[in-house]
Amino acid sequence: MTFDRSIKIAPSILSADFANFGQEIRAIEDQGCDWVHVDVMDGHFVPNLTFGPAMCKAIRPHIRTVMDVHLMIAPVDPYIEAFAEAGADVITAHLEAGPHIHRTLQAIRATGKKSGIAINPGTPAEAVAPVLDLVDLVCVMTVNPGFGGQKFIHSQIDKVLSLRKMIDDRPIHIEIDGGITPETAPLVAAAGADVLVAGSGVFSGGSVAKPDVYGQNIAAIRAAAEAAQS
Repeated sequence: MTFDRSIKIAPSILSADFANFGQEIRAIEDQGCDWVHVDVMDGHFVPNLTFGPAMCKAIRPHIRTVMDVHLMIAPVDPYIEAFAEAGADVITAHLEAGPHIHRTLQAIRATGKKSGIAINPGTPAEAVAPVLDLVDLVCVMTVNPGFGGQKFIHSQIDKVLSLRKMIDDRPIHIEIDGGITPETAPLVAAAGADVLVAGSGVFSGGSVAKPDVYGQNIAAIRAAAEAAQS
């Protein structure tokens, strides 16, 4: 992964056909996505239960781009090695998931993977300042984590602006997760975000049999974001 601030679209496979992940991943990549976002939920830290390391390992051979694994689990540390071995390129842990986020980020870095920190809507941007030198990505949740299809929380735009100032010229991505559409993408792109996670925003209306819809959705989000970024 080489760093740049160009807009990257990362469809969340939480909105894909669970029985057909291999073909779904090939479809979104063929249609122009940049990363593949994998939402891992434990039914404890967030009120939903999704995937584990075994599923990540199973889909890894189908991913040609970047496997972006977002751990919405607590505790995190006992599972870092397993997700690294499953083939994650980026492993993101929540600041709120445990008392020792510094140690967690060190553990992710120790596996040789890119490290990310995610913050919930109620967590201020300033909370990540002490660990910015340990991260490659900051994920701003623009919905409350746990379920797809929620409405974008507009108050988070100021948080993105604050993070962008804090990061300055450091090679750290700002990722947005939640409620991304062609209407909301320009708001966060203008504020400084470059990785946009979209679930229903990409998968809605399409399928493996109708992959062109995925392409149209990806292109619409990208165009709206790039117009705001320039």
